[in-house]
Amino acid sequence: MIFESRALSPYAKPVETQELSVGSIYFFLNYLDTDMLIPTLEPMVFIGRNLEPNDVGEVYFQDVASYREGIRYEASGPDAEGEFSSGLEKETNHVFEYESALEELMRCSIRRHRSKTPISEDI
Repeated sequence: MIFESRALSPYAKPVETQELSVGSIYFFLNYLDTDMLIPTLEPMVFIGRNLEPNDVGEVYFQDVASYREGIRYEASGPDAEGEFSSGLEKETNHVFEYESALEELMRCSIRRHRSKTPISEDI
């Protein structure tokens, strides 16, 4: 199997908040270490903006599993059985579309290959 080669930009490209679409799946990509060698990737569904009465500039996400089960924030609020995440629109540098997340993982792979410290020592 051969994976198509591509030129990677030197920086991550998170999704622009104005491009978030309700009901679409995005990927939270975070790192557990400061060297950005241990990534975590979590698929989340964008469920809307300013869902609470006093919200200003808040974006909301829900885990894919509970969303697919039909659990909705609007029906039960923050006490719903799903996993919900909210934050400021201007603090979404960890939210990616699939291809951009994949490219960030490729950059991580390159950093891991170049790292002289065994990854297990970071744990």
